[in-house]
Parts: sequence; C-alpha cells; structure tokens
Amino acid sequence: MVNARDDLDARFFAGAGAPPVEWVIADAPVSYPDAVAEMDARVAAIAEGTARERVWLVEHPPLYTAGTSARAADLVDPDRFPVFDSGRGGQYTYHGPGQRVAYVMLDMKRRRQDLRAFVAALEAWLIDALWQFHVRGERREDRVGVWVRRPDRGDGAEDKIAAIGIRVRRWVTFHGISLNVEPDLGHFSGIVPCGVSDHGVTSLVDLGLPVTLPDVDVVLRSSFETVFGPTVDADDRP
Repeated sequence: MVNARDDLDARFFAGAGAPPVEWVIADAPVSYPDAVAEMDARVAAIAEGTARERVWLVEHPPLYTAGTSARAADLVDPDRFPVFDSGRGGQYTYHGPGQRVAYVMLDMKRRRQDLRAFVAALEAWLIDALWQFHVRGERREDRVGVWVRRPDRGDGAEDKIAAIGIRVRRWVTFHGISLNVEPDLGHFSGIVPCGVSDHGVTSLVDLGLPVTLPDVDVVLRSSFETVFGPTVDADDRP
C-alpha cells in the first residue's frame, strides 16, 4: 500500500524555510464563481509575495465543472445542475454537499517546479488521510485521483473516492482536490466522472464509515502537514 508516511517523497513539497501555509475552512457553502474569483485574487497575491500560501476547504452547492480536457459527450445530463468551465486540468467532475473540496494555493518556486510530482504529492496526502480512517486508497498510473478496491462488487471492481484537478499560474497552484465524505452519489450520474466509465464512485459513508466533514477536516490537516509542511490558522500571524 502507498502511504504518505512511508513514501520516500512524502515531504517532497515541504518548502524549506517557507512560512506555514494558511488553513481556512469556509463556514457556509461557497458558490463556484465566488470560489474561482477568490482563488484568482489569492494566487496573484502569492505570486507577488504579498500573501501566504493557502489551503481553503469549502463545500459547494450541487454543480458540475468541466476541465480543459472535458468531452461534450461526458456531460450526460446538462440540465441537471449548473455547469462551469473551470480552467483546471482534467474532465468533468461533480461538487456538492457532503463533499470536501480543498483548494490548494502553493508557491512551487519555494518547493519544486514539477507538476507531476505535485500531483503525486496530492495523491499521497489523500492516501494518508484515508488511511487514518482505515481506508486503503491507491494510485493508478493511467487515472489521476485516489481509488479504493471493491471486492464486494466483483473481481477487479474499484471506485473513485477522491478527485484531483489543478491549474498553475506563475508557478502558483490552485484548484486542488475533492474527497467524497457523504455526497449524494446519484448526482454523479449526470456526467462521466473524470471521463472514466468502467469504474464507479464511492464515499467514506458509502464504505460504512459514519464520519462527518469536521472529522475529515482534522485528518486532512494532519496529513497535509506530513506531506507539505506546517500550517497556521488564517487569523494567526507570526
């Protein structure tokens, strides 16, 4: 099993001497256009050296987003929820209540200017967080994201539990990850999630774990620090 705590590259992206990353949790659902506007402003400030790096945890109302590789045929039900062009990499994905979205705004110039390694670090973060709930998340060489095997559904069956989609501007990352905690999994049926039609989607609650978003937030923060280095609450200042 790949586990961030055992991965030789686990602290690959911990910026040596960089200030702690701000950790912010939205206290109410955030519209997708507002999230993008906020990320755009923060990324510009980070690139200019006037703001800290930030991880922003949000929950969205039900919606679909299209990445830069999205195929029109994968939008199965275009009238079901609002659809937004995201500018991130990847294809169609769903966001909605019960899903934790983490927007990750890091300055790769302080860390390592390697996009493939950054995606692997995001996967390591998620895999480590899932393992704290005794869920074995796995990478796939041909599919971005984190997957869990479902032997209860047949030989070779597996479901996606977390998605990854990033964008980089001036070597500052934005967009990020989404982890299914307790979303309505039926909402994924309006798209072909991430362009993968021969595997399903799952969530922590679907796997039989009675966890909440606050439970997951605590674990995500601990695991993030394992991979990327220390964090600080947004209201704290040195």
